[in-house]
Amino acid sequence: MRNTLKLIAIASVAFIAFYAQAFDSKTFQPQSLVSTGDLSRVWRVMAKAQRGEKVTVAVIGGSITQGAKATKPEKRYGNLVADWWRNAFPKAEIEFINAGVGATGSDFGMLRVRRDLLSHTPDLVIVEFGVNDGDIQAAAETLEGLIRQILKQPNQPAVVQLFMMHQGGGNAQQWHSKVGVHYNLPIVSYRDALWPEIKAGRLAWDVVMADDVHPNDAGHACAADFVDNLLETAKKSMVNPAAIAPLPAPLFGDLYEHTALFEAPDLKPISNTGWNLDEKSKTWVSDKPGSVIEFEIHGQSIYSMHLVIKRAMGKAKLQVDGGTPVVYDGWFDQTWGGFRNTRLLAKDLKPGPHTVRIELLEEKNPGSDGHEFRLYGLGAAGVK
Repeated sequence: MRNTLKLIAIASVAFIAFYAQAFDSKTFQPQSLVSTGDLSRVWRVMAKAQRGEKVTVAVIGGSITQGAKATKPEKRYGNLVADWWRNAFPKAEIEFINAGVGATGSDFGMLRVRRDLLSHTPDLVIVEFGVNDGDIQAAAETLEGLIRQILKQPNQPAVVQLFMMHQGGGNAQQWHSKVGVHYNLPIVSYRDALWPEIKAGRLAWDVVMADDVHPNDAGHACAADFVDNLLETAKKSMVNPAAIAPLPAPLFGDLYEHTALFEAPDLKPISNTGWNLDEKSKTWVSDKPGSVIEFEIHGQSIYSMHLVIKRAMGKAKLQVDGGTPVVYDGWFDQTWGGFRNTRLLAKDLKPGPHTVRIELLEEKNPGSDGHEFRLYGLGAAGVK
């Protein structure tokens, strides 16, 4: 029996190695290019690079973009796309910015984009939230807010949408692409290129994926190759655009392009019983049931961000202006690590100040043996 299992394992490795050797991502470039969109902004960046000026290439997304499962930073798709710019325009200085944050979606993205991305004045941005976001309108709305914040920058950066996939071939492309089409963005889909091959059994999942979500080095190289194909297409057809088309009216609304993010050290309580600011982890923390802390924040939609992790974590009740309470759990049963859980607390609020009340509860998950709760911060949209 042991020898049989050993033979099966050897055969599986050989099978994957065979497919890895035979696999050529360039074969699937046509399927990956969903739309070239309006290339004017990309051409503007290329003209800048041709002049030998500094060009900042940036990526924003979740753990895929951050580089989970890539064996080294140079193997991440974003770094590889930056290398394309260096090779295509050797006279230019290419700066690369990675604004990926694992286990986060476009809701946190639209709150942090100014701090993590726009502060670097990017010229071209690849946006990748199609795996972490749900394929629903609410996710498309926060993505639109993120993209509008980028497109409205004075230097008129180019934006490219990149759609990855999780096991089963799913992503948020149906709803997210509505935003891309509305703004006539270039759209590249790793899922459209590779999932039909995987589903048909012509390509083994393990050739390009390290687990059920994250690409391995070969998968990162594929994603970069598909984006590079778009860039090569743009370069071959390059013209000097006379002007950049004006931004169209919002598809869903402009609420999420007016945002504010307050990390824990920035939050000053208006009342506090039993909570402490942990400077090291940059969280407000309590492990004493009954502890209450309140903050004041402006905006029409209010978000909270708390730590979720498998350790002695508890539950907290959160309310805005004494409205309907929500209960969030800081514990979960997964062992891959903790993450920042961004949640919508309240929406459709009147402009002006609002009070967020957080109370640590005696109730906790049966799997947890403690009550600790950590607040990373608060966010707001519709901030005028």
